[in-house]
Amino acid sequence: MHLATTDAGNDLLDRDPLALLTGMLLDQQIPMEKAFTSPSVLLERLGGDADALDAAQIAALDPDALVELFRTPPALHRFPGSMAARVQELCQVLVREYGGRAEAVWADVDTGEELLARVAALPGFGAQKAKIFVALLGKRYGVQPAGWREAAGSYGEEGSYRSVADVVDAASLLKVRSTKQEAKRAAKAAAGEGTR
Repeated sequence: MHLATTDAGNDLLDRDPLALLTGMLLDQQIPMEKAFTSPSVLLERLGGDADALDAAQIAALDPDALVELFRTPPALHRFPGSMAARVQELCQVLVREYGGRAEAVWADVDTGEELLARVAALPGFGAQKAKIFVALLGKRYGVQPAGWREAAGSYGEEGSYRSVADVVDAASLLKVRSTKQEAKRAAKAAAGEGTR
């Protein structure tokens, strides 16, 4: 995995499904690498000897204490209060519906559509983010139920360099950034055309 800025962050993403899900949740309005490094920083701040995030622990934390963990410099997100609440809500759903196991979200799905529906039902996962996560699971983690590429839409295409699902090294990260910048330019140009 090459999504975090530290080896510890990438190692955690490789072995901890909750860290991966949390990183994806945080991946908005901050650089991707920051979002995917924050789960390992959160694990450090939670203390103890755990080698993975614990959904039940996060779900049960005092909300103000969790916000403080997010807010402590360097903050885990540009919006520490709202994102701490969202991560806690995600963990509460995982505890209530999936026995506290993030991987249970995708463990027994039969189709890509079912996988997409489960991910999209999680707090903080809108339609686009859910498709990106389905692509990430399929391309990097071997979670490939029937129709997963179709469910992921264009993010499931091989070699598209459209999202975090396509980042495997520094070169692919640059390609993803370039694709995103080009899409923003095109959207801006289209918006300008519409105002004439």
